[in-house]
Amino acid sequence: MSQPPDAPRAFRDAPVSFVRRSGRMSDAQERAFAQLAPRYLLDVPRDAAATSVHPDARLDPAAEYGRTAPLVVEVGSGQGQAIVHAASTRPDDDFLAVEVYLAGLARTMLEADRAGAGNLRLVEANAPEVLGHLLPEASVRELWVFFPDPWHKSRHRKRRLVKPGFGALAARALEDGGMLRLATDWEDYALQMRDVLDAEPAFERAFRGEWAPRFDGRVVTAFERKGAAAGRVIRDLAYRRRDRP
Repeated sequence: MSQPPDAPRAFRDAPVSFVRRSGRMSDAQERAFAQLAPRYLLDVPRDAAATSVHPDARLDPAAEYGRTAPLVVEVGSGQGQAIVHAASTRPDDDFLAVEVYLAGLARTMLEADRAGAGNLRLVEANAPEVLGHLLPEASVRELWVFFPDPWHKSRHRKRRLVKPGFGALAARALEDGGMLRLATDWEDYALQMRDVLDAEPAFERAFRGEWAPRFDGRVVTAFERKGAAAGRVIRDLAYRRRDRP
């Protein structure tokens, strides 16, 4: 990981799609950080905040994973169920979980260690900064955004992750032909996601009809069960990164 020369700024320039929660971690989660973070958690140079990424910071995937392999990135990995399952069943691919909640990161590291997922790394960081400059351009084979915070109140929707501008960030990180996969249980957010990505010229739909079929690589998580129990319909989207000129 390259180190930046300058001191961090004091504030972020734009709202983020999360609010840091200060819930106490369990003893097992505290031990996970102490014991497993050196193996799994990327040491990211910061800028304006604890979850920021310095503009000069760059990840070298080949150096970090010790090989050259397809890279799959999940934004908002939560408790890690989806990405740990994928990493443990797809040993020929590398995986990066992007999350800001410490308890979720700790749980993911615990599960990864139990599953022997040595091809998984985690980063505690704001996703747009990861996509915008930490990852090398065209370095990602698949990008997953499953059940992001819907910010369903109208006054909060500016905080949504998938909004105008997100498509360009995702397109920068994805390789030509790479896949962007999304899922949500909030209909209005699903419609917004589709509108945003349909308008991004770097992407084309990888589905027919209104919605994509369920991605068979997405395991059922607590977020999905909660949405289904509340009677909300789960909607998937899939977009393919067009070839660069």
